[in-house]
Amino acid sequence: MGFSKGAQLGNLPCSEIKRRRVVSRSDTMAKEWNFKQELVAVFGKPIAENPTQYMIEKAFAHHGLDWRYLSLEVEPEDLADAVTGMRAMNFRGGNCTIPHKVAVIEHLDRLGESAAMMGAVNCIVCEGDELVGENTDGKGFVQSVREVTDPAGKKVVILGAGGAARAIGVEMGLAGTVGFTIVNRTVERGRELAELLVEKVGVEATFVPWDGDFSVPPGTDIVVNATSIGLFPDVDARVPLNIETLEPGMVVADVIPNPPRTRLVRDATERGCTVLDGLGMLVNQGVVGFRYWTGVDPDPEVMRAALQEVFGG
Repeated sequence: MGFSKGAQLGNLPCSEIKRRRVVSRSDTMAKEWNFKQELVAVFGKPIAENPTQYMIEKAFAHHGLDWRYLSLEVEPEDLADAVTGMRAMNFRGGNCTIPHKVAVIEHLDRLGESAAMMGAVNCIVCEGDELVGENTDGKGFVQSVREVTDPAGKKVVILGAGGAARAIGVEMGLAGTVGFTIVNRTVERGRELAELLVEKVGVEATFVPWDGDFSVPPGTDIVVNATSIGLFPDVDARVPLNIETLEPGMVVADVIPNPPRTRLVRDATERGCTVLDGLGMLVNQGVVGFRYWTGVDPDPEVMRAALQEVFGG
């Protein structure tokens, strides 16, 4: 049974009732109301299955920030209008995902160093009156690697030559990785990535056509699956890799976040490798973006827990 405020005050002396009412009025008058929320968003097509909103908003709540992260489905032909709208409504930044990572560049004011090298943007940062394009995918991967080893001086095999592979290669090169082997089915894309790493990052890189099960060369320190093989719902799909060539002590990383324990992660664990799942990269790139937008260093454990709610693991 509920009680009214009047009933709650009914048993108090008149002097106490008067004092409480004065304090209540004073508190109300002193409080400054602010209903404006700071906005960031992700543009993509499709967008419904992108979990970034859930992860970022959990971090906003944890850090007491009255911000919102919106998931917005934007058709390619509407991208220019979407960026104009971002400016007009004073968004603090946002993310770009498929298919906008390259097309968005012409609508921004400038690019960060690694984004310019890659020719792709996944993070937009508002700096004064400018919208700056950054790429946090590779930065997130490098942070994941640093949790288990120093990338400087390492030799890396990257399986795949798409956007994720490009981001990882550039940022690992900038972090001091000395040599890359790019393995890809499409010869043109594989060679293009190897040449980019040599010419723009200044590291050694060779291309190997992916034909059948790839054998990891002796002396390799880190193996990265930068393909979509193993992504839900094809959770039992096998990366064409000679598992017997994975040696104990190698770092094996998979960019797939769903499921976190892919077949490659399980196989590499059995071989005695140090494994990095795709959740780490997703969380760490989110940490970088969060810091760009808010100036706050978010708690990565809060963000990882949010993704584990979504994906399990």
